[in-house]
Amino acid sequence: MAGREAILERIRATLSEEFDCDAAKITPEARFYEDLDLDSIDAVDLIVRLRREADFEIKNEEFKSIRTVGDLLALLERAGAAGSAE
Repeated sequence: MAGREAILERIRATLSEEFDCDAAKITPEARFYEDLDLDSIDAVDLIVRLRREADFEIKNEEFKSIRTVGDLLALLERAGAAGSAE
């Protein structure tokens, strides 16, 4: 569970610092476009930043399926990013 929390904190920190999102709104249920006001360019930039930090690859079909913070969190967990994100 600590790995999951560490990944969520990394996502939260990146969204608040780089995209000026309100940290209180960044929950696993938060939708990137509707709740956090990100656009598609922001979403791509977020993935690129996290990919660089956690050293993981993401397939186009996986990227297209990400709608919420929880979707991204699950993807990073599956990619084995938990150890890199801590």
